[in-house]
Amino acid sequence: MPYYYGYRYYFDPTWILILVGMVICLIAQARVKGSFSKYSKVMSRTGMTGAEAARRLLDSQGIYGVQILRVAGSLTDHYDPRNKTLKLSDSVYGSRSVAAIGVAAHECGHAIQDEVGYSPLRLRTAFVPVANFGSGISMILIVAGLIFGARSGSYSILVNLGIFCFSLAVLFQLITLPVEFNASSRALTLLRDTGILYGDEVGQTRKVLSAAALTYVAGALSSMLQLLRLIILFGGRNRD
Repeated sequence: MPYYYGYRYYFDPTWILILVGMVICLIAQARVKGSFSKYSKVMSRTGMTGAEAARRLLDSQGIYGVQILRVAGSLTDHYDPRNKTLKLSDSVYGSRSVAAIGVAAHECGHAIQDEVGYSPLRLRTAFVPVANFGSGISMILIVAGLIFGARSGSYSILVNLGIFCFSLAVLFQLITLPVEFNASSRALTLLRDTGILYGDEVGQTRKVLSAAALTYVAGALSSMLQLLRLIILFGGRNRD
């Protein structure tokens, strides 16, 4: 009976790890879309748009140099620390819903992190090129290592190097978690303190941001499961 890296053909139990990761991500994405859709129908009492709320929040913190721009798409919102721009999606920029204001406030949280020199944000920003490089080259190294390993009868060092590079991408996602949670915490506090949202509106926004945070957790868990699979399959051992 032929074997493939220790498992019989067509029976690789490590695929379960990939499937579990996919299910986790799909559930998280469905939850954030459902939560955003639900509270996009709830208009804020102040009647402010996402862009207007963002401007007021930044001004309240003395941050006047950040430009607020509109970008195409839905939930494509992000803050770019390189050029100090806060980009709000079509579904957030002009919307007056508590969901839109919450998302805009979250991105303001990142701008505030940048302004005060929040260490995890600085670390994540510095780690971006490393993570991109590791993610892009990891599978190339693993495949190349398997090809050379098949010829020599043992694994190449390239395989382990590929796993290491993939682990850098996983580490980036772990670094991202405290950055995102902190941005949401700052957003909720500011929305309440500035009076942009009132009592129950803050609670509704918290549900949107909590659902969004779960997508980052799900992404990190999925990547960790993929890394575990690579380690199980190829983790530094030569196989016949």
